[in-house]
Amino acid sequence: MKKLITALFLTAFITISVNTVSQAQTTDGVGIGFMVGEPTGLTLKTWTSDENAFALGVAWSLEPIDAITIQGDYLWHNFDVFDDIDSGALPLYYGIGARVILAENDVHVGARIPVGLNYLFEDAPIGLFLEVAPIFDFAPETDFDVDGVLGIRFYL
Repeated sequence: MKKLITALFLTAFITISVNTVSQAQTTDGVGIGFMVGEPTGLTLKTWTSDENAFALGVAWSLEPIDAITIQGDYLWHNFDVFDDIDSGALPLYYGIGARVILAENDVHVGARIPVGLNYLFEDAPIGLFLEVAPIFDFAPETDFDVDGVLGIRFYL
C-alpha cells in the first residue's frame, strides 16, 4: 500500500512539473498538489464558482499508524476578509466534509469542518493554503479530533 501511495505521489509531482502553465491563477480550473501535517499526502481542488470549490485529499495519517486517509470537503471562500492584499488574493474559507481512515484492522468515519486561508498568486497558477479541521468521528465509535495541514496546489 505504501508503494502505491508513493507511486501516485511521484506521478502527480512529475505531471505537475511537466504541465506547468504560465498564466495567472484564477478561481477556476483544477489544482493538484500536496499537503504536509496531519494527514500528509496529495490534494486536489476544483472550483465550482468564484467563491465555492470541492477539495479532496488522499493521504497517510500518523494516527492510527499505517493508515490511509481519504477526505472530501465543500468549501465557501470569503475574499473580503483580507481585501487589502497588494498582490494576489487571500480568501478565508470554511466548509463541511467527510473523512474515512483506513487502518490495518480498523475503519474510522467522521465529519470535517475545515477552516483555512488560501493565498492565490496573481501571476502564477499556484495556491498556498493553511487549514485546521475539527473532526467528529461517529464510527466505529464517537470521537473528536483536529487535523492541521500546510499545502500547495498547482492549477492546470
